[in-house]
Amino acid sequence: MRETTDSERTCIVTRRRAPPEAMIRFVRAPDGALAPDIRAKLPGRGVWVTACAERVAEAARKGMFSRSLKAEVVASPRLAEDVDRLLERDCLQMLALANKAGLATTGFAKVAAALEKGAVAVLAEATDGGADGRRKLAQIVRRAAAGGAPAPQTVALFTSAQLDLALGRTNVIHAALATGGPAAAFAARCRRLADYRGTTLDKASGVDAGGEEAPAPASDLRRAGPKGPGSGTG
Repeated sequence: MRETTDSERTCIVTRRRAPPEAMIRFVRAPDGALAPDIRAKLPGRGVWVTACAERVAEAARKGMFSRSLKAEVVASPRLAEDVDRLLERDCLQMLALANKAGLATTGFAKVAAALEKGAVAVLAEATDGGADGRRKLAQIVRRAAAGGAPAPQTVALFTSAQLDLALGRTNVIHAALATGGPAAAFAARCRRLADYRGTTLDKASGVDAGGEEAPAPASDLRRAGPKGPGSGTG
């Protein structure tokens, strides 16, 4: 039996325990509406659901929030999509903070140069960017790694327009983040979003580590979002 800790929470759907960062907290607002609390900071009694769109949708569909909170709550029929948007916005806000901290580099040539130096912690690539550019950058990462440089975490969850808004620039297809707290926080938030959608960060770009085209994940929801939206308290 796996040892548990006091910091873990129980999913109201699966009844499994996990760290808070692997869960989504929900609270009942004063008006009875159910509010997702992705930062786990809202006051009041909360319940937790595994950070997965299918589990959130199931909890809403089966009325599990009312039973667990022991009060009538109104859960939006699009709760899973609402959570997806909140997680996505959380990622992009952290990307903006990384940019303000001076950690962001954009433009193919500049990003390629940073990758060759092994000076990139996170490589963000637009989902609507060209495959050729992604392939070339993946090859640079492979060569740099062969020389002992640390491989960056590739994130391909956002469109060019979303990267534009977060970074305050235009036509962003590739962005590199240097090592630093905001870059690590951005990567962690993106992993949570990818897990929620049932996809992965390294395959979302459509190029594997060797620079070849990779098959898209069967449950890839990065463009359309989730198709649908145990008893822990907090």
